[in-house]
Amino acid sequence: MTYALARPLQMDLESFARACGLHPDLVNRFVDLGLVDAREDARGQLWFDATQLPVVARICRLRAGFALNYASVGLVLELLDRVARLEAAQRTSQRTQRTTGG
Repeated sequence: MTYALARPLQMDLESFARACGLHPDLVNRFVDLGLVDAREDARGQLWFDATQLPVVARICRLRAGFALNYASVGLVLELLDRVARLEAAQRTSQRTQRTTGG
């Protein structure tokens, strides 16, 4: 059984773009470049999880702060995610070492 409150908020392209403060064409470009995840329904309409809002905010900050093109933004996002995963793995390893005395 799935509860309505347990599902992530889904927004169509127009609603998502409005929530981001961006033009829908730019959001569509982010999807085409693989920067933002979206689901396409049977009619070809894009649907976005609310979890993608912070992703768009991060893209906009990187673009404005470092004057990166969108291809570069994608690379930086991948590298930042990789660094975060490696740091999390290192913290887990350090905690394991402290608890086992190794």
